[in-house]
Amino acid sequence: MLRRLSFIAVLIATLTVGVRSQSRAIQTTVFEGARLIVGDGGVIDRAALIVANGRVLDVRPAGARGYPNAAVVDLSGKTVMPAMINVHVHIGYEGYTSWGAGNYTPANVVDHLQREAYYGVGVTQSVGSSPMDASIQFQKDQQAGKFASASRFLFMPGMAPPNGGPDAVLLKGTKALNAVYEVSTADEARAAVRGFAAKNLKHVKIWVDDRRGTYPKMAPEVYNAVIDEAHRHGIKVHAHATTLADQKAVVRAGIDVLVHTVGGEKIDDEFIQLLREKKPYWTTVIGLGDRTEVCDDDGFVTDTLPPAVVKKIRETMSPRPLEPSCGPLSPNAATRDATLSYNVAKMVEAGARLVLGTDAGISSGYTFGSADHHEIARWVQFGLTPSQAIVAATSRPAELLALADSGTLAAGKRADFIVLDANPLDDIRNTRKISAVYLSGTKLDRDALVAKWRKQ
Repeated sequence: MLRRLSFIAVLIATLTVGVRSQSRAIQTTVFEGARLIVGDGGVIDRAALIVANGRVLDVRPAGARGYPNAAVVDLSGKTVMPAMINVHVHIGYEGYTSWGAGNYTPANVVDHLQREAYYGVGVTQSVGSSPMDASIQFQKDQQAGKFASASRFLFMPGMAPPNGGPDAVLLKGTKALNAVYEVSTADEARAAVRGFAAKNLKHVKIWVDDRRGTYPKMAPEVYNAVIDEAHRHGIKVHAHATTLADQKAVVRAGIDVLVHTVGGEKIDDEFIQLLREKKPYWTTVIGLGDRTEVCDDDGFVTDTLPPAVVKKIRETMSPRPLEPSCGPLSPNAATRDATLSYNVAKMVEAGARLVLGTDAGISSGYTFGSADHHEIARWVQFGLTPSQAIVAATSRPAELLALADSGTLAAGKRADFIVLDANPLDDIRNTRKISAVYLSGTKLDRDALVAKWRKQ
């Protein structure tokens, strides 16, 4: 009798282990046969990407043995690359049929993050314009799984002189929500940074721009205090600066991330030498000054916008600052492009560490997700290789943001990736040929998102 009971116990234990093993196997998926762009410059021509519980278990050559009970997704002929990381947007205010602080709700933040995700962006950072307490709570709620699948939300506070900082459009929203910390003295700046450190924030933005003499400008003693105090607490400083003189000043002062590209003049040897010495991270945010792609007959950009918005933009022929229009190109467009091409090439050559940022959230014509693809295409137009552009949109922003689980496709990383119908290493615009987007190993329902947006 005892032997029989022992046999039954062993049998039950064996079956239980078998059921658990099958359960684990069902959670494992092998994405087989695609060309895999790792994100660090490496490429595997035919790969097996093994995913379980939202993470990459392994990357190996296609056809290699292992994981016999896993589900298999055949991606032969496709290209897989890591989801992109956008380090610079202004989230929450855009409503497409309206713009302003009244739109800043958790639901609208989720909508913007879903738009980024739809276009293959796995992490999105709002820079200097999101209210702090609401942003901290949103991060906690997103981590707890309270929202629908979307790009991961990061944010940083912003600092500017009273009545200075963001452009006239963004200022309307940030003023209403008291989203930008106003500081006039070095002591105020240091106190604000200590407050950020107490909340365990790791990045801060400063505006160093007088908007052609129309705004008060942050004084050197103030931004030097911000930088010094921030670095004492392990906080990186992002500096908005648009002129050559201001970019030299903030890089010399030791900022970590330079925001914007000088478009009005060619950079000089002094600045190139500074870049070689300091090697700041740098986000170009070029596209907001470009003609909107909504003017083109390309559903990649327009399918996620309300038809009424597309119609309005295409009927607007008189360009105004930051307002999308389909009028003739600015007479200065060719000169601007030539200057940007020179400056981008020289800055990359000097060692500025390019990372993806778009400034999206100001204009419905240059908006969340589609703007990312516009920006990286401009880099290649200005001399980068597609491989360099992809690194700058994936692994390098992960490095900047200290996201050890993102930016490349390797064992232990989050399974955030884009499946493409064509190879972006042949043509960077092939990043637009999206077959599927996966976040934490789960396929995003892109069709449902488009259907929702088209009803707005």
